[in-house]
Amino acid sequence: MLKVELFAGAELRLLEEHHAEEVYRLIDSNREHLREWLPFVDMNKSPADSLAFIKMAREQLAKNGGTHYGIFYKGQFAGVIGNHMINWSNRWTSLGYWLGKEFTGLGLMTAATQALVEQAFSEYKLNRVEIRVATGNLRSQGVPERLGFVKEGVLRQHEWMYDRWLDHIVYSMLASEWDGR
Repeated sequence: MLKVELFAGAELRLLEEHHAEEVYRLIDSNREHLREWLPFVDMNKSPADSLAFIKMAREQLAKNGGTHYGIFYKGQFAGVIGNHMINWSNRWTSLGYWLGKEFTGLGLMTAATQALVEQAFSEYKLNRVEIRVATGNLRSQGVPERLGFVKEGVLRQHEWMYDRWLDHIVYSMLASEWDGR
């Protein structure tokens, strides 16, 4: 899928190299907002760093390891959603996502996640989609919860975030449970 309409004015576009400046600008203008839950923010110091991420995402796609999309709202770059990886042997994937603060609360991430879950089950024929969210990140937890994911448990001290350990909630959806929402 190169482009996916989510709802009026909102769409996913496959990340391409020409998006690097937009990605960097959104990260740079949202450092405080994003840094609370995302480890990559301090490493993204220039458009070249965003370009390196996009190139990695394109290599991942070329190796059949999943996709990364830019989320666009009314023509503006709003965030990113993608597969961390796809485990083809066991037919599962893990999704990751982020939005600029000014784009939260619009239903963008729920719609984008729904589209990637649908892609995982319909196009890729996977059996399981997983989303891991820090226990304190209530807004992000709302996404899998609105889509009916099952809360499986908590991974204690799962991620080192700058100066502290974060516990992660593991949410999952199985192909047999997915009704397209």
